[in-house]
Amino acid sequence: MEQRLCLDCGEPLKGRADQKFCNDACRNSYNNKKLGETTNMMRNINRILKKNHAILCELNPSEKTTVLKPVLDKKEFSFNYHTSIYTTKTGRVYYFCYDQGYAELEPGKFVIVRNEEK
Repeated sequence: MEQRLCLDCGEPLKGRADQKFCNDACRNSYNNKKLGETTNMMRNINRILKKNHAILCELNPSEKTTVLKPVLDKKEFSFNYHTSIYTTKTGRVYYFCYDQGYAELEPGKFVIVRNEEK
């Protein structure tokens, strides 16, 4: 019979035939290693999206406002991260971070809008 080994530490397993880990610590360690990189990447992206959303909310207390790019840059807004894209019939592209969106009106000048869909 082939000896079964713990997937985390490599120690021999004793007990149930479907056992994969020698204890809870090894099971947790294995799963943390396995999910760590993906979880950290998602956590970092979500942090950027939340920061972008907070910046847009701060700059757009009403339904619609305009802002210059240096203001967004100073607040470290990340233009590479958004949750959705909407293109109007006229071809203007809005990038949304949840319910707050922005579009470039002209080079360096943006309009910020809030999506009222519920």
